Amino acid sequence: MIRPEEITDVAQLRQVALLLQAENARLHERLATVVAQLAALQGKSPPEQLQLELTKLQEQMAKLQQKMFGRSSEKSKKQDEADQGTEQKSIPRRGHGPRPQPALPMMETRYELPDSEKECEVCGKQLEPMGEQSEDSDEITVLERKFVLVSHKRQKYRCRCNSAVKTAEGPLKLIGGGRYSLAFAVEVALQKYGYHLPLERQVKMMRNDGLFLDSQTLWDQLLALHRVLKPTYDAVLLHLISAELLHADETRWMMMEKGGSKTWQVWALSSDDAVYYHLNRSRSAEVIKGLLGNYKGVLITDGYVAYQTLARGSPNVQLAHCMAHVRRKYLEALPAYPQCQQALDLIGKLYDIERGIPSLRGLPTSERERALALRAEVRRRDSVPILGELRAWALSQHALPESLFAQALKYMLSLWEGLTRFAQDPRIPVDNNAIERDLRGVVVGRKNHYGSKSVLGTEVAATMYSLIETASRHGLNPRDYLRAVAEHSLRNSGEPLLPESLRQH
Repeated sequence: MIRPEEITDVAQLRQVALLLQAENARLHERLATVVAQLAALQGKSPPEQLQLELTKLQEQMAKLQQKMFGRSSEKSKKQDEADQGTEQKSIPRRGHGPRPQPALPMMETRYELPDSEKECEVCGKQLEPMGEQSEDSDEITVLERKFVLVSHKRQKYRCRCNSAVKTAEGPLKLIGGGRYSLAFAVEVALQKYGYHLPLERQVKMMRNDGLFLDSQTLWDQLLALHRVLKPTYDAVLLHLISAELLHADETRWMMMEKGGSKTWQVWALSSDDAVYYHLNRSRSAEVIKGLLGNYKGVLITDGYVAYQTLARGSPNVQLAHCMAHVRRKYLEALPAYPQCQQALDLIGKLYDIERGIPSLRGLPTSERERALALRAEVRRRDSVPILGELRAWALSQHALPESLFAQALKYMLSLWEGLTRFAQDPRIPVDNNAIERDLRGVVVGRKNHYGSKSVLGTEVAATMYSLIETASRHGLNPRDYLRAVAEHSLRNSGEPLLPESLRQH
């Protein structure tokens, strides 16, 4: 049987679509007959039961068609058309120019003619250099990574009276008497948790570079590094729960135990200047309660019930919900319920307004107050009426219970207070997309190295991900930041070292 995704001929694809449509109609008729017979036997109203079954079938068919022929992007059709229109209006650009590389070291290589070619082809005289003139071009290349075995010789000193002997201080060691440097451990951590390379893959790469070891050796380095970084990891959480506004979300993580893997959760908290991850076997409200403690402020979340449970027991926590999740619900129902397009259009207008107001991230205090005032004014004037129109539309709709459309309406209306909080508080963003971006690295990591093999492994992963993402938040090189934190911790008995902008608050 030919699979639709394997068809390249348009005429053949049209024929397959017509056959599917005919089969769909036949199945509808058969379903109507069977449902009517079943309803009669069960004493139910045939029209009501039939409608429910038909609705479910229509949703399934719409999902299949969307999966086979629809776009994979969450962009709406109008957004695609708008993007295409913008591209058509812009001046076409051929290729791209060289991008400046100020961070790369410069090397110069000079090329000269061999003596056999330094003779003029016209008069036979010897060619001479034209002063300092040359024909120049730039090329970016790569130098081979090298592992070096360094022999540290610590000079010994003694007094001629033989009463005092001193030895010169050696390099800072992550593991006392260990054979691998702090820089080596940081590189292993960055490769795994920053660039998502499993330890076994790193072992193979190192072998190609002349270094022979096993994955257990690399794990020992990660564990030692985790121990000196942990005070700073804990300090990140303390900093976050002092913020006036936090993003929260969670995603799955695999614990690969003997007898089969189990699903754990990565809980994430973030603000404008820090990101914190916590891995736990539970997805209950108790976990987020334990992380936040007596937090006072706004918590931006999706509609997961654990956050609502937290808010009910924590009067100082205000929940703000994510409009992007509402939009996804309507997008999911759209293929079977075209009326969802009206909700999507209204939500799209809200996002158009948001794109026109200043972002708060990175603003100095002197400009922040003015930006907050502008955001409050624009939202009160433009966003509030659209929200009223969206709610009125939702209340006027009629949907069969348990249908995708009914689920989308219920999701939005049940969270309405939190969804509209951004219109009353200019600090709050319209969605929770910021932390979803923060979770991308974790998601890519679990795809590449599948998860953790022990509880200690989850703690190491949480520490590394948190500090790498926090460093990136400040525009710092994660390699430099991890090394600076480790050196500071080793020299100062575990004292944490947050990025400079965090310590100033």
